[in-house]
Amino acid sequence: MESWVRFSAQSQARERVFRAAQYACALLGHTLQKGGARAQLLTTIKQLEAHLSLTRKLMRLGNSAEALEAAKRAVHLSDCVLRLCITVAHLNRALYFACDNVLWAGKTGLLPHVDQNKWSQRSFRYYLFALILNLTRDAYELRLLMERESRSSLAKGSLDNSPLSPDSPSPPDLVPFPALPLQMVQVRRQLHLLVAVLRANPPLLLDLLKNLCDVFIPLDRLGLYVTGPGVVGACGLTSSVLSILTILYPWLKLKP
Repeated sequence: MESWVRFSAQSQARERVFRAAQYACALLGHTLQKGGARAQLLTTIKQLEAHLSLTRKLMRLGNSAEALEAAKRAVHLSDCVLRLCITVAHLNRALYFACDNVLWAGKTGLLPHVDQNKWSQRSFRYYLFALILNLTRDAYELRLLMERESRSSLAKGSLDNSPLSPDSPSPPDLVPFPALPLQMVQVRRQLHLLVAVLRANPPLLLDLLKNLCDVFIPLDRLGLYVTGPGVVGACGLTSSVLSILTILYPWLKLKP
């Protein structure tokens, strides 16, 4: 109960719940449409999705300031790659939220002459660039962890394969099966290393999955890689659930 109270008290958590509901409506509407549901039911679901989207825009008012503060904190990171990726990603998030605020004002009638299509495209471009930087950051941290794990394994292997070790490998002529090609061995080793690193680092795994799911949304909305409302709904719902997990369990959030 204490975790749920702490969770519900955060506006970001509530926004994530509305986001999950919005994309669940998108996925449900697409599924029902393929199943030949009634037009009235589909219209109701689309209206609910639109109301949830508008509510989320209201809840994100002021998030630009939060993103700018996060960018100011990221400027002081010691790693230059992380500093660049995280800072620029937060700046793009700030611009994305600013465009989103203009869209909210246009949809509510406060700015009736706003070109909503133009501002929507502009916001999704900022969103896409922020996601690309987040994925770059994930790939960089993954590479660092894989290199560290590889050095650790080599150091351990050099001790295990010493002449006095009873676990030293047999001579090549005693191997019962022909050796795999060198490239296949390297690929298999890298895959095992990748899986081991991701299993040992749940925050990095969740952040990578969340960003991979999210990136399909702006790609579809900008027409760069059209996947359809079903895929967009499934990806948005999955990334929202992963975000909710990182709020419920703060140790799952990737830092910094």
